Amino acid sequence: MATNRIAHTVWTGDLLKGSGVVSFDSSGIPDQPVSWPSRSEQANGKTSPEELIAGAHSSCFSMALSHGLAGAGTPPTRLETKAEVTFQPGEGITGVHLTVRGEVPGLDEEGFAAAAEDAKKNCPVSQALAGTTITLSAELA
Repeated sequence: MATNRIAHTVWTGDLLKGSGVVSFDSSGIPDQPVSWPSRSEQANGKTSPEELIAGAHSSCFSMALSHGLAGAGTPPTRLETKAEVTFQPGEGITGVHLTVRGEVPGLDEEGFAAAAEDAKKNCPVSQALAGTTITLSAELA
């Protein structure tokens, strides 16, 4: 069965001096402020579309990797994934770099790297970002 998740943003003002608030309707996560400077300069306590994508990508990738490892008979005890989304004003999102460190009893580095590559290729957020270069670093703890 398909699921829908909903968020909305209320924006006031122009791009450079305006600001907005992102509301997470489905989960009730507290509202998050967003602005152009938080996107193109320093965050200063505000989020950006790229940070939201990074959160989505790191969690989706972790779920896909966990599922793949468990299906192969080597379930992880811990995965820590970081997603770095690069935004270049005037160009857009120019890349995503995933870094994962895992604790997976019974699996060697080569097997972990292969499972991580498969998760990178097949997680739904990676697939949604198919037009973007996605790189990966994977290592066992």
